[in-house]
Amino acid sequence: MPITFNANEALKVAERIEGNAGAFYRKAAQLHSGERSKDLLFKLAAMEDQHQETFSLMRTQLAAAEKEPTTYDPMDEEMLYLKALADQHGGEGSPTAADALTGKESMEQVLRVAIDLEHKTVQFYTGLRERVPAGLGRDKLDKIIAEEKNHVVQLSRELHAARGKA
Repeated sequence: MPITFNANEALKVAERIEGNAGAFYRKAAQLHSGERSKDLLFKLAAMEDQHQETFSLMRTQLAAAEKEPTTYDPMDEEMLYLKALADQHGGEGSPTAADALTGKESMEQVLRVAIDLEHKTVQFYTGLRERVPAGLGRDKLDKIIAEEKNHVVQLSRELHAARGKA
């Protein structure tokens, strides 16, 4: 029997991913020397922080059924599992992505990495969506996926602009 999640659990994962993504952009900003690059990277970090707040707000507005646990958890291990899931999905917000930054990356390279991470995150949430029954808030995953797709569009615009300035 496959593991199922509710919207509350999925949004907890999303909040953590967004927090980690903000850390990625802040580290990239600290490693970059150009003011324009730093400004853009801090702007992207702030965007991730805003999405984290959006997902947190969405979680406070969930119906009781969307918060109902899907598994028996006497040891309260759910949050540990969700943190691991968020940290190891390989996309946006993966702590290893921030750790891999050396400071030698061009702005274009950072944006390409960020776009790739966003694509992986869309795939992750699409798979997670299949594990959230409709009655437990699947529609919330649709909103998360739409936000992540919007990230790809925004980053693609920034990449296009960065290429034009190169």
